[in-house]
Amino acid sequence: MLKMLKTLLGQKSNPVHAEVEIYTWQTCPYCIRAKMLLRWKGVNFREYKIDGDGAARVKMAARANGRRTVPQIFINGQHIGGCDDLYALDRQAQLDPLLSQSPELTPSTAG
Repeated sequence: MLKMLKTLLGQKSNPVHAEVEIYTWQTCPYCIRAKMLLRWKGVNFREYKIDGDGAARVKMAARANGRRTVPQIFINGQHIGGCDDLYALDRQAQLDPLLSQSPELTPSTAG
């Protein structure tokens, strides 16, 4: 059904190979909006719900260069930023290429 809607509305279905992680609070409107875009793109993402979990928030901030707001989004281990950053990448036609990359092809995840 989603594929049909995307076709009807002109949304292209690009293959998603990337590993996407998102730190969220359950009732955060920016988190909800970011997840909506990712779902629209057909992304299966790993969500870390950190409501009231101080240790998880510290871990998120360490990964996100000190940023403590939610959501914080990572694609193939690369910090993308928050909801506004995600939508900006989409507007600039840079999100789909990131999502099409396999995790092993991304330099930032090399070990």
